[in-house]
Amino acid sequence: MVDTDRITGAARDLGGRIQGAVGDLTGSRRDSAEGRLREAQGTAENLYGQAKDAVRHAADEAYDYAEDAYERGRHAVREGHDRSAEWPHVSLVVAGLVGFGLGLLVAARRD
Repeated sequence: MVDTDRITGAARDLGGRIQGAVGDLTGSRRDSAEGRLREAQGTAENLYGQAKDAVRHAADEAYDYAEDAYERGRHAVREGHDRSAEWPHVSLVVAGLVGFGLGLLVAARRD
């Protein structure tokens, strides 16, 4: 999706070029200077719109990446849960080891 600043900037840039060219042809310094000013404003507005588009695109890609990572993590957790139901004795041993390790840490702090 193109940002509206890009469209209005391009239009202002074109209008400034035309006004500057007309000012050059007629010898009007005022029209020439105003045209160049409008051209510069249009270019700046167009660049601003391009920057907004780039940020929006990067944010969309980051969102998609995060969504994919979330789905992969969710699948891994579900798969791990299914495996723990298949092998309950392994889950009990792991839980016991974690508890034993935590007990050692707490006991080491008291000494």
